Amino acid sequence: MASVAPTGWKLKVENRAPSSGSLTGSEAGQNFIARGAIISKVADYLFLILAASPFFYYLLVLCSTWRFFSKSKNRASETADFLPRISNLKPVRGLDPEAYENYASFCRQDYPNYELLFCVGDRNDPAVPVLEKLMRDFPERRIRLLFGSGRSAINDKVAKLVRMVNEAENEFLVISDSDVRVEPNYLRTMIAPLRDPKVGCATCFYVSIRDETLVQHLQSIGMYSDFYAGILVARQLDGIKFTLGPTIVTTRSRLAGFGGYEAIENKPADDLLVGRLIAQQGYEVELLPYSVRTVPDYDSPRALFSKRLRWMTVMRHMRPWGHVGLAFTQGLPWSLAVALTHSSAGIAVAYLGGYAGFRVAMTWLIGVWGLKQTGLWKKMPLIVVWDATAFVIWLLTFGRNSIRWRNVDYRIQEGMLVPATSSPAQNSTQ
Repeated sequence: MASVAPTGWKLKVENRAPSSGSLTGSEAGQNFIARGAIISKVADYLFLILAASPFFYYLLVLCSTWRFFSKSKNRASETADFLPRISNLKPVRGLDPEAYENYASFCRQDYPNYELLFCVGDRNDPAVPVLEKLMRDFPERRIRLLFGSGRSAINDKVAKLVRMVNEAENEFLVISDSDVRVEPNYLRTMIAPLRDPKVGCATCFYVSIRDETLVQHLQSIGMYSDFYAGILVARQLDGIKFTLGPTIVTTRSRLAGFGGYEAIENKPADDLLVGRLIAQQGYEVELLPYSVRTVPDYDSPRALFSKRLRWMTVMRHMRPWGHVGLAFTQGLPWSLAVALTHSSAGIAVAYLGGYAGFRVAMTWLIGVWGLKQTGLWKKMPLIVVWDATAFVIWLLTFGRNSIRWRNVDYRIQEGMLVPATSSPAQNSTQ
């Protein structure tokens, strides 16, 4: 029996076409590919912007350098009428190359009243005969020689400075390393900023007397192109909050304000800390457009690498976020990454060319125009070698908590140096 539809019903069969809002599998795949292409393009642009971040830093270096040295060149001389009595403190350990000439340059100062105070570990230090000759050759100068710090400290140099500050005859102090050589106007120039009571200490640049080996040339190009670049940017953005070890000019009262050298004798980077702790008291730290000269005392790539690794490890512990931020100042690896991953040869050439142009311009502006150094053009190719080395060292510092200093291993714990083996011996006082 055939079934019959109820009265009034109609059977309707329709062939429905796909609506305009639905997609076939092929169309969906095409849209997915298109969205992926857009995301890839955006990521590519973001990567190019990120890779260009060192160029913005380089521009800031050029601007900061130009402003610093231009202002300094236009500043009138202020060294004529501020001539307080000065104690020049020089901690000594061992015999530096050309030590006598270094020491003698401090005896030839065009300055009316100052004393030279040296401190060695003991009478067997090889520098003692040289210092005794200095005292005979310059009888008109007040020169004193101390033996031993009388303290047990990780940092032997700082321990000696504790004693020298206590025994200095004068309020105004000039602290300089034993490998430094200066011009006759050194004391007049360096003491001048402290005429302003707002200034708590002053410091200056240092350059090599001469470079004879490839390693010494590399060190110098690193100073002009990298180290001083960072210092000038720091000054422009936040002011100077540190000092440079070869020359620190301050007063006994400014040192006493943070507890003196006793407070930092077991800490790394004492030169940096002196400026920081004086700045924390509300005083200004003045960087002068003046340079002293130093005699290079290392010749091997290993010595330079070790020195740089030690310094960068200490900086990572003292300024952890600033150390991470150095990633955005590394123009060489970023430019190489663009050149190796980007399909456009024009973009690759632009990044590599921009990197080279900026780095040469920075080095010329700081080293030649600012610090009046000659012969830098021949060293310019070493910028790439320095940048590659500095990048590798920067990577190695992450996770590193120990340093090797004067053939002794130390751990850095809560800002303090802790010997990895045994404690240093007590110095004698004589």
